[in-house]
Formats: sequence, C-alpha cells, structure tokens
Amino acid sequence: MTSAMPSICDDVEIAVDQIIATVGKDIRIGLPLGLGKPIELINALYARARKDPTLSLTVFTALSLEKPEPGSSIEKAFLGPFLERVFGDCPTLEYVRDQRLRRLPANVHIVEFYFKPGSQMGNPGAQRDYISTNYTFAARDIDQRGCNVVAQTVAKRETSQGTLYSLSCNPDTSPELAALLSAAAQRGERKIIRIAQVQQNLPYMANDAEVHADAFDLVVDHPRYTTTLFSTPRMPVTTPDYAIGLHASSLLRDGGTLQVGIGALGDGVVQAARLRHQNNDAYVDLLNRLGSLTHHAKLIENFGGTTPFQRGIYSTTEMFVDGLMHLYKAGILKRKVYDFWALQQLINDGRCDPDAITPAILKELESLGVRVIRTQDFEVLQHHGFFNEATRYDHGYLIAPDGTRVIANVADPEARKVIGAQCLGTRLRNGILLHGGFFLGPRDFYAWLRDMSDEERAQICMTGVYKVNQLDHNPRLYKAQRQHARFVNTGLMVTLNGSVASDGLENGEVISGVGGQYNFVAMAHQLPTGRSILLIRAAREKGENSSSNVVFNYGHCTIPRHLRDIVITEYGIADLRAKTDNEVIKALLNIADSRFQPALLAQAKQSGKLEADYEIPAAFRQNTPQALREKLAPHKALFPDFPFGSDFTEQEALLAKCLQKVKSRAAKESKLKLLFATCTAGAAPAAVQPYLERMQLVSAGNIADKVARQLLIEELVSAGVR
Repeated sequence: MTSAMPSICDDVEIAVDQIIATVGKDIRIGLPLGLGKPIELINALYARARKDPTLSLTVFTALSLEKPEPGSSIEKAFLGPFLERVFGDCPTLEYVRDQRLRRLPANVHIVEFYFKPGSQMGNPGAQRDYISTNYTFAARDIDQRGCNVVAQTVAKRETSQGTLYSLSCNPDTSPELAALLSAAAQRGERKIIRIAQVQQNLPYMANDAEVHADAFDLVVDHPRYTTTLFSTPRMPVTTPDYAIGLHASSLLRDGGTLQVGIGALGDGVVQAARLRHQNNDAYVDLLNRLGSLTHHAKLIENFGGTTPFQRGIYSTTEMFVDGLMHLYKAGILKRKVYDFWALQQLINDGRCDPDAITPAILKELESLGVRVIRTQDFEVLQHHGFFNEATRYDHGYLIAPDGTRVIANVADPEARKVIGAQCLGTRLRNGILLHGGFFLGPRDFYAWLRDMSDEERAQICMTGVYKVNQLDHNPRLYKAQRQHARFVNTGLMVTLNGSVASDGLENGEVISGVGGQYNFVAMAHQLPTGRSILLIRAAREKGENSSSNVVFNYGHCTIPRHLRDIVITEYGIADLRAKTDNEVIKALLNIADSRFQPALLAQAKQSGKLEADYEIPAAFRQNTPQALREKLAPHKALFPDFPFGSDFTEQEALLAKCLQKVKSRAAKESKLKLLFATCTAGAAPAAVQPYLERMQLVSAGNIADKVARQLLIEELVSAGVR
C-alpha cells in the first residue's frame, strides 16, 4: 500500500485491521529501538496474534524497554510510588512481559539485534531469536528477512506547507528501512505498509528527522496515545566509574569530537569533563593523584588535554544521551560543524572565522581545489550563510543582488570580484552541535528538548545511523567534521592480547548486542586523528567474591585484537595501537587490579609472549579499591552518587542503598542468626519511623517482613539515621 497522502485513523484497532488487509496474515513488522515504538499499536497487534493462531507475527526490533515490575511486598512498597511518579500512564509493552515470563505464543517471534543489557540472560527463546548485526546493517538485515510493515511514534506540526511529522527520537533506521521496503514493493516482491502513531510528548526535532506526510501510508492520531514517555532512571556513579571518567576526559581534545554512551561509566566521563572545564585546579590535582600526568603524560599531550574547553567539542553519537545535555549546559558542547567539506576544512585550519565571512575566503576555497560551484553546493553554502539570501543560482551562474550575472567559479577573476563584493553573507549560520541516531533518557532530558526554542533545537540533528556511525555516506565531509574524534564505549572484559568482549559470554549467551560499537571502533582507525576508547572496570564484585575483567583469554570477542586501540580501567590508560603483543600485555597488566596481576603475569609468561624475568613495575602494583578510594578522598564532594540528579527523592535514594545491603545480608547471613537478632531487637529509633512508614514496615506481619524490617533499621542507623 503506497499513496501520496496517508490515511488518518484515530484507533489502533483500525490500524491493525488495515495491516492485515494490506499484507495478509504473515506480518513482519519493523519497530525502532528504544523510545520510538508505538506501544499501543504493537500491543493491539500482539493481542490480535494471541487470539488468532493463524496470524503469524514477527517483530524486528532492538532495545525493548520494560518498566520495573516489583515482586515482593517490600519491592512493591518501595517501587510503587516511584513508578507512579516517574512512569505515570506510560503503557507497558505486552510482548516484553510475556517474553520475560516465557509465555509468548508459538505464532509470535520477537527478533532483536540488541537487548536491554542483561534482560534476556537465561531466556532460551530470546537467545535463539537474536540477530548479531552491526547497527548500520540493521535495516538491510530486517528487509532481507521480508519485513512488510514499518511503524513508529512521531510528533506532528501544522505548518504553511501542511502537516509535517518528526521522527523525533528515532530517525536512526526507520527511513532507511522504509525506503528498502518501498523499493521491494515497487519490484512486486511484497505488499507493505508504513505507519506513524502520533505522540505529542515527543520533542519535535527538525533537520533530517522532519518528514512530509507522504512518508506514511497510515497515521494513527488521537490524544489518548500521547502518554508519559518511557524514561531511564539514572544509575549511581561509583568510585571506579569516576576514576575511569577522569582518565578518559584527559584524552578529549579541545576543538574535537565526542561519542559517549549511557550509564554510570558515561556519566563518569561527562562529570570529569565538566570538572576539567569548571574546576580545573581540582581536576589537575586528581589526575596527579591517579598518576595520569606521570604515566600517560605523552599520550595526553599528543591526543588530549587538561585545560578548560575554549573551542568546545562537537558530538556525533548513535545514542544522544542526557550526559551530552549537561555538556551543552556547561558550555563544552559548543563546536559547530557545517555540511560543506571545504568550508569545514577551512574552519578546522583556522582559515575561516564562522563569525566573519570575508572575500579572502574565496581564494582559500580555490586553494583546496574548490572552483566551480554546482547547484547542490550553492544550496548548502547558502543554507549556512556563506552566500546571502539575495544571491541566486541559475544553471552554472550566480546572479548577484544587483542582477549582475557571473560564472559560478571562484577561480574566475571577474566572478570572484562580484562574489566578494555582493554575494557573500556576513557570518555562518545553521551549524550543528550534535548529530545523533536516537535518544533515550530521564524525564528532565525530554523536558529540556521540548522546552528549547526551535532555533536552539535546530542545532541538534537527529539522523540515520548510516550517517552517524560510519564515513561511507560522505567520507570527505565526515572526516573534516570529526576531527580529533574520541569514540568512548564500554566493554565487559579485555584479554591480554587486546581483544574486547562487550556484548556476550563465551558460552554464546548474549547480554546486549554489538550495536554500533564495532562501527565506531573501525571508524576511529579510519580517521587520521580519531581514537577508540573502551572503558572497562578492572574487576567485578559480587558479594564477597571478585574477579578480574582483565583476563588472559576469553571465548567470545566483540572487538578483535587487530582493532585494539585505547583501553581504560580505573587504574589507568593502556594505549594499544601499533603495539606488539608483548607491549600490549605489559600495558594491560599495568591497569589490571593488583589482586589478579600475579596470575595474569604467570599466564602471560607461560604463553611465551612475555619475558620469563619480567616484573610489573612497582608503580602499578598497588591497584586496589582501597588505594583508589584514598586517592580520590580529598575531592570526595565532587563525586556524588548522582552527579546529574536522580528521580529518587532523598529518602528513596537512602532507602535504595540500604535495601541493597539488606538483600545482600539476607542472602549471606544465617537465617537462624537473622531470626534471633530480630526477636531480641529493641525499639526502633524515632528517626527511622518515616522510612518504615514509606516502606509500610511500621509493623510487620510475617517472619520474613519482620527480619527485613530489622535489617533495614540496622542499615538506616548505620547510614546515620538516628
């Protein structure tokens, strides 16, 4: 079904009927990852499939989000008010719930290329239906599997041009997939339908995210589908996260480019960058305490810096996270890029001041080999203010404001004279601070985007990952824009040969997915001044047990050793590019947790890759959590658990900490001992009563609740509530 203008309906059930009428009962629907899923539509389609076993439903997507569902009475008491406040009337994705409960019907398959991290561990059905693919290949692979429906949420706006729609949070793959489906339909291979569901709480993003109504065959539009957006609560940032962030922030080049992801490690990088910019003395002191300015001085000098950001940075990122919002507010995310390669190159070289366009720039363009101005070149340059609005282009000629007609060639002396005198603008405009594929984050992030003026929001260009995650679409332009790129991503483990596991385990179980990580690592190697930075916590703690994330070898690999570049743990930076295996092993041993260094050292020697008499330098043999805490202690106030705020109230934040400890103690300590302590406990201090009321534990009914109540009291008192 393809038409010039879409049909409009006000009910998702009508849309489901239309889908079946158009493509039949073998429905293969492509949905955006994350926030862009039309929840009510897919819920209605899924409900229809559950009722009708003759209907085959395959959902192609990634990052299916689920609101937390409390289990025990204590979890309900804690999470209930929080969920109501944060998620409001945000609907639940029914297929996600049934997938988690292992009750998907046989005629429904959820095929994903990226899981919410850890959400599908131990789920055989989800593991079997996982597709391992790079983000930039997702649209191609979904099309290849016969996708015949594409649907997503959109924002809309009435304009003088008619109704316009914004793909808002997800122009990442949907337009590319829709184009592939349309081409398949034109070849007669399948019938297709393209659907939009209006969600007016989405920020209206312009630029590449804005589309005309003819991008869809059917639009579902009713106010009841404008509900609370799914938000991601911020996670606490730990001491290792902050140390990793400090190391990474010293590799950011002023005037460069940044890609950074979601989560505590990303937040650690952002907070450290803010500290570098706003409290530089403390920042430098911290780097000295961590040994960065001693052990990594040359690397920081050659590729990063420690001074405040004067030129600022630009971001190209598959995921636009709220951390980038905080860099914008701090005055760090401020370097603008322009969509004409030569103009961007002149800016990079300091030969063009964006705030003062002069005739001299015409000679500079010629020096780069730009002479003839083509139609498309003129349109882009005029969009950016290089040519003034009164100048026109006509079949290879420029028409100056006074009507003079000259050849569109900046190397022609007569043309250059007229262009310099009449046709140039005074300053550049419409620069872009950030190119992003999709966004997802907390509530204040969405509010910030919505509350921006159109002019301010236009500095953000949400676009396809075929642009953001690679150079192929326009290599010359993207190389010019992405100068000094630092692609910062996270990994689970690094082996001593420099390969990294980020998305799965050696038994084949998928934790998340490759996503765009490979794309960014590969792109860093293609860019003359680019670097890939992978952040990995040196160790993982589970109760009283700990294990190293720096390992000798591992049976799964996301980033192969031949793409090794920079790896950072809380204990330092390992620059692995262009290094021998021997040098790589030594660099990684230096940033491993010292509790595991002896065993790793022995394995490396046994392999023959390390000299038999080699010893780890003394400066790197004190890599312990306690030593790390002591190094950061003088500036502890600069590292709050939630540097950018939290959806938890102060009371909830403390309860969350204490409840985690309660859960750990309940799992480890003797049940008899816990029961005895509960039975012999005295009265609860008055100061803890509000917390007990919040948890509905003023009086506990069953034994389990009584034990939990007593443990919570003890943890609250230990935290200072007396």
